Amino acid sequence: MQPDARGPQPRRAAARTGTAANQWRAALALLAAGVLLGACSAMSGQRPPPPPPIVSPTATSSTVLNEDLLLLQKLVQGPPAEQAEIVANTQREYDMAPTPSHTLKLALILGTPGHPATSFTHAQALLRELMANPETLLPGERALAFLTLSQIDDHLTLEAENLRLQAEAVRADRERVASANHRLQSELDENARLRKELDEARAKLDAIANIERSLNERKPGSSGR
Repeated sequence: MQPDARGPQPRRAAARTGTAANQWRAALALLAAGVLLGACSAMSGQRPPPPPPIVSPTATSSTVLNEDLLLLQKLVQGPPAEQAEIVANTQREYDMAPTPSHTLKLALILGTPGHPATSFTHAQALLRELMANPETLLPGERALAFLTLSQIDDHLTLEAENLRLQAEAVRADRERVASANHRLQSELDENARLRKELDEARAKLDAIANIERSLNERKPGSSGR
């Protein structure tokens, strides 16, 4: 007689049912633990820390550039007292903390014409120092520093060229004046020489005339005529 093949099926079904029940009870236990933990946190007044804000380099760069440009506008349009205050505050910030941003701000101030503290050479030196390590600047700061340095370089080049042309013009004028003075002196010397020769010739003519007159007076019978 063969055993009934359906005999073990109830036991296998019961085993599967027990396993599913155990898994369900474990899931409920985890859920309950999570709810309990949340309740405890709520009761204690503690909340999970918020995620750190995402800092956008572009937004930060735009903010910094906007502040720098507004400061330059105040510098150009302000009265002398306000200009002096802006320069002093910027220099103080740089002296206390010579960060790349403070260095750039001071360079922009010194490289802006129209106020007594303008110094293109000092601004050029600061900007070249920054451009030696451009990675320390924000993207917008780096672009502004590059453009400002290019403008200052062009300005100083033109200024040096103007000074050179002025020096050449002054030297040429001096040479022309010296040449004219030399020609004038030569003409004066020539006139003096000619005047001397003329005086000598006149003296000779006068001497000849005197000799002829003396000879005529000594001729015999000249007194009876």
